[in-house]
Amino acid sequence: MDNYTNNPATTNVLDDSLAEITKLEGKLDVSSAPVELKEEAMHSIQRLKRMVRMGGYSNEFENVSKYIDWVVRIPWNNVSQDSLNIAKAKEIMDSTHHGMDSVKNLILDYLASMQLKSGNMVSATSNVPTQIPMGEPAREARPVPQFNSYEVRSPVFMFVGLQGVGKTSVAKSIATSMDRKFVRISLGAIGDVRTLRGTPRYSIDGEPGQIIKALVRSGTMNPVILLDEIEKASGNAGLLSDVMATLLEILDPEQNSSFVDHYIDYPVDLSKVMFICTANNLGGLSAALLDRVEIIRFTSYSDDEKEVIAKRYILPNVLKELNLTEQQVQISDDIWLSVIRPVGFDAGIRQLERNIGTMIRGAARRIVDGHPLPIVINKDNLGEFLNVDQGPLS
Repeated sequence: MDNYTNNPATTNVLDDSLAEITKLEGKLDVSSAPVELKEEAMHSIQRLKRMVRMGGYSNEFENVSKYIDWVVRIPWNNVSQDSLNIAKAKEIMDSTHHGMDSVKNLILDYLASMQLKSGNMVSATSNVPTQIPMGEPAREARPVPQFNSYEVRSPVFMFVGLQGVGKTSVAKSIATSMDRKFVRISLGAIGDVRTLRGTPRYSIDGEPGQIIKALVRSGTMNPVILLDEIEKASGNAGLLSDVMATLLEILDPEQNSSFVDHYIDYPVDLSKVMFICTANNLGGLSAALLDRVEIIRFTSYSDDEKEVIAKRYILPNVLKELNLTEQQVQISDDIWLSVIRPVGFDAGIRQLERNIGTMIRGAARRIVDGHPLPIVINKDNLGEFLNVDQGPLS
């Protein structure tokens, strides 16, 4: 050992190694991680220092450095301020989704309930004049309560419906209306509970699970996390039971305040997170899990609703994407049924989006080829723009 530390050839290596460890200490010291977790991580750093003096620590350094990097990236005390303006939430959902009034009303009811349950109110003077009965002296405007909802447990929604009916996009709209970050976790074909709970840090492939990674990506402890296609987790009975048990802990307000990821190995508070689950059906989901969520069913769109969605939302978006205008490409009203239902019935709007995209790209090609404007798509030429035999089969 004395030969190692006194050898000039290795003195620089020792100094560089200690400098790297000092950086780790500084990174950990300024982080907002809990004190107990900092102390545990510091023990690993002290162990690194001892290994440096013995002449070999590279593998251990990589493990400890990676662990501390994840620990300090978790937004332990960072919570975004919620906006629970019901009018704003309704406006955002109406601007992105046509119809679905029953679904929207349920969500707005919950937002209103979260506002009333908060109890943490900050007074703000209203700009609306208070009506004073005749004969009474003038008085100051009454303060209007403003709510900090992050202290209230968020509901856990389970959106159930067929593909393409708007489950994911509604979840995004909720996050936007509340001014929260949005993160999506796909649970399709998850066959290993470690995907959610993480792998122990001393394993070769040690890393946090998707829940911790979602917090890191969002940068806050109260994002909206979408657990997408929850019913498509592993069909293997044993593995599915493990995944469902972990999901139960994640979604249960009585348990998720101390969720332990196997990599971080320290309780992480998930109680401020708003979880939204989506499923095409409820088959395979445990009764205990369903007991902890608020099930909201998304019904299929009618042909009339699809026509409104096509004209008001899809077509303008496709035109904008291709840098076209309604003066350049026009679609006749009498062809929408053929576009909406080319073959059979589709519960969602994905095929409708594909059909409109196909037609507009065909029109774009004609514009590039020099055809006179506007390009009008009608019953007589629909077959040139869209194969009417394509679409979902009944």
